[in-house]
Amino acid sequence: MLDDQLLPAPPTPLVRSLGVMGVLFLTLSVATPASSVFVIIPGMLQVAGTGAIWAMILAGIVCVATAFVYAELSSAWPVAGGEYVAVAKTLGPLAGFVMLGVNVFNNLFFPPVAGLGISAVLSTVYPGLPEIPVAVAVVAASTLVALLQIRINAWVTGLFLLGEVLALLAVIVLGWSDIVRPFGEFLSAPVMPQAAALVPSSPAAIGLATSIAIFALNGYGAAVYFGEEMREPSRLIARAILASLVLTLLFEIVPTVAVLMGAPDLHALLTADDPFGLIARMRGDGWLANAIAIGVVVAIVNAIIACILACSRFFYGTARDGSWGRPLDRWMTQIHPRFGSPWIGTLIVGGVGVACCFLPLTLLLVLSGTGLVAIYAGIAIAAMVGRRSGATDHARYRMPFYPLAPVITLIALGYVVWTSWLDLEEGRPGLIMTGVQIVVSAGYYWLVLRRRGTWSVHVPDAG
Repeated sequence: MLDDQLLPAPPTPLVRSLGVMGVLFLTLSVATPASSVFVIIPGMLQVAGTGAIWAMILAGIVCVATAFVYAELSSAWPVAGGEYVAVAKTLGPLAGFVMLGVNVFNNLFFPPVAGLGISAVLSTVYPGLPEIPVAVAVVAASTLVALLQIRINAWVTGLFLLGEVLALLAVIVLGWSDIVRPFGEFLSAPVMPQAAALVPSSPAAIGLATSIAIFALNGYGAAVYFGEEMREPSRLIARAILASLVLTLLFEIVPTVAVLMGAPDLHALLTADDPFGLIARMRGDGWLANAIAIGVVVAIVNAIIACILACSRFFYGTARDGSWGRPLDRWMTQIHPRFGSPWIGTLIVGGVGVACCFLPLTLLLVLSGTGLVAIYAGIAIAAMVGRRSGATDHARYRMPFYPLAPVITLIALGYVVWTSWLDLEEGRPGLIMTGVQIVVSAGYYWLVLRRRGTWSVHVPDAG
């Protein structure tokens, strides 16, 4: 009896109040298609030109395969901790904690990185905005919003998502309002900029753009972080993941195609730092270009809110599993009595984000590493081992054409690692940093958690 009294009380569970649409809104907000279109895809156009269309098609195939993996594993374990739970359940606790450690960096650094980019996006509308104060204000305000009940946040992010979709629709309409070149030209004879001319897109350039596109289309797997607040997640979470991927593909590929088909000066568009803003200024009035820029900022803020929501749920799961020791584990599993949110964990995530806004952006990008590569590889291997061992036999969703999806994912990741290693400025340092994260996480597990003997992954009743 005395031993029972000494045991800590189990943490309060999260409240199941979301349906498929609520999880879809939150997941699309993490994927933030408008931010990818306006921030990441311009780099693809500069690298591969119109060959970026082939790159997005190839990346789309890879993402479909990875989404099938996510859907099956999330159906088996719809747990707030996300990927590390599935890896721990199939590959063992060491691999699971390594995945957890990589995800800590992957999740924590996105809000400050996104916040620091807002003043640059708004430079054409409000020039001279101070970078750090704007980032601090946005991350702090997003944290306060993330404290609210998850259903309220689903509607808030849904409304913000509508704003970014309208910005993308405006770009599509402007691009297709006066078509200059046919779509088939991008597939049969893609070209890329070289000096002042356009030359055929090289396979190497398209390959590099493909690796960028995989990152641009990422985000659909974030649905699992909201699995413990979803009704019937074992049956429904796969729908949210796959629907999120389909909509992300449409919202990113269609505007890119429209702008390329309608660009009066293709070379100028492909070499521009802001090609989508350029087409807005050329085809629309100044107010429309400004409105689109504001829509992009709305998308970034929306993504920050959704990321803080997902990250606080992730840390709730890690704390429930006893990852950090007292008092952190106790703090991060505290559920607000009114809002039903892990409120102290949310404040900690937001506080770290605000503090990181004072670090140089280049340092944050290096510290972020290339964790997505390790995460995708981990879940692909977990899916195959889970099938072989029977650990995933209880999953309500089963990916089609197994083992094609995880094999495609691993082959694509091998190529991404190779191209990243050849990139001495960003890719190679990112891979090295991810390697450091893996070593540090493994060391923490062996030297702290294994000796303590208390770390285990908890899977609550899926309802």
